Amino acid sequence: MLAALQQFSRRRWLMAVAGAIGTALVVGLPTDVIPNPVFGRPVPVTWWSYPVLAITAILGGLLLATYVREPADMGNPDDQPHSLDLAEQRDARRGGAAGLLSFFAVGCPVCNKLVVIALGTVGAREWFEPIQPYLAALSIVLMAWALRSRLRYANACPVRLPATADAAPATVSAS
Repeated sequence: MLAALQQFSRRRWLMAVAGAIGTALVVGLPTDVIPNPVFGRPVPVTWWSYPVLAITAILGGLLLATYVREPADMGNPDDQPHSLDLAEQRDARRGGAAGLLSFFAVGCPVCNKLVVIALGTVGAREWFEPIQPYLAALSIVLMAWALRSRLRYANACPVRLPATADAAPATVSAS
């Protein structure tokens, strides 16, 4: 994984930084972990919300950067646009679910309309608030897992095998 990160181009690192800032703003502003005049919360921000937001932002930015094409790959005329394969779709869903979980984890328990409708304000404080640190840990694990999956095959490329008389062409991944 570290080898794949070391091979990131400047373009990918810029996208990772922009993605990290964007993730921090998208999660931190509405939850009021990042203080702002638009959003507020009646329940104080917990101490662990700040490191969770920072880790989520870093992992989210790195994950976003794995979807950026390298400039060297853009000029290849044989490179056809492709849709996400099943593994990429799973990684994208896992990363999205992790971001949503982190939003619920660092958010105000009584400001979350879904939680208040389901549990009431007392239930939100007594039942939902105590599980928020576990949601935070789960969101970090899911995002790290999605990033690991993306980086694991970052250097793999499709290689066309020569066709034989009795078999159709096959595609394998080589690293």
